[in-house]
Amino acid sequence: MTSNNSELLELKNLGMASVNILHAIGINNYEDLQKLGAVAAYSRIKSRGIHVSKVMLYALQGALMDVHWNDLSPDLKAQLVKEAEQNARAIS
Repeated sequence: MTSNNSELLELKNLGMASVNILHAIGINNYEDLQKLGAVAAYSRIKSRGIHVSKVMLYALQGALMDVHWNDLSPDLKAQLVKEAEQNARAIS
């Protein structure tokens, strides 16, 4: 396991499958994820045809905030989904 894997795996909500997906879209460490942001990362994943649920979006945001995705407020989850839907419309 590389140090990049270790760094991402230390974040809440991210397991090896999530880390592999992040690597596939060019996110190799926390700084990459932070720069791109959860919504843009999720949108990039979806645009690559990788099938993930909204939980991935929540997991990415939770990883950035160092909280379990299930502890995100309903308002924040709704805002994330709204932004992701707007990104999807802008891409198509």
